Amino acid sequence: MRKNYNNTRRKLYLPEYGRHIHKMVDHLMTIEDREERNRQARAVIAVMGNLQPTLRDTADFAHKLWDHLFMMSDFQLDVDSPYARPTREELTVTPARLKYPQERIVFKHYGKYVALMLQALRTEDNQVALDSAIDSLARYMRTKSFEFNQEHPNNESIIKDIKLLSGNSIKLDEVALNNLRSDYKNHLSARQQKSAQRTPQKSTAKNTAQRGKTQNQKSANSTVVKHNSQK
Repeated sequence: MRKNYNNTRRKLYLPEYGRHIHKMVDHLMTIEDREERNRQARAVIAVMGNLQPTLRDTADFAHKLWDHLFMMSDFQLDVDSPYARPTREELTVTPARLKYPQERIVFKHYGKYVALMLQALRTEDNQVALDSAIDSLARYMRTKSFEFNQEHPNNESIIKDIKLLSGNSIKLDEVALNNLRSDYKNHLSARQQKSAQRTPQKSTAKNTAQRGKTQNQKSANSTVVKHNSQK
């Protein structure tokens, strides 16, 4: 006995309508009388509307149903539709391909926009504005370099990175870079921060123990004095 599995059946172009509606559409294409075929097509449209009650409030509800009817017939059904008959190309438009950036970030700890800003500053004519922007960027680059490497960056490396990202068109004086105020979030490395946190705790515990010994000695001395006075 031959099994009737779904993979051997006709393809469902719109599975939300079910196989019975697709069979009705297949039967429409076998009707030779055009008037009868149009009448049966309107009946199938009514059944399709009953299966999609949530779409009745939309303005183009009937238009969608007729489009779905042609889609389920693989655009082979020839009936008189109250709307323009759609084509396969109109309903199967492929979306435009998104262009993803394929640019390689030279220094990931600086980010992409630092390089873009340095490229834009190459055409800046106002020297005052250029110097102010370069100073801010250099300070930002020093901060990000410290966060990434957990150590104070060398000024020569910052100047070298600025020249590289700007196409060797922006030059920064090392003396001016030394005069910039450091805006680091962390002034110590991770190991130095841990040692700095442990040292006060140890000294505090040591001072507490020393105070306890001193108080015990004072209480012992006062007890001895009282005992001698009573004698």
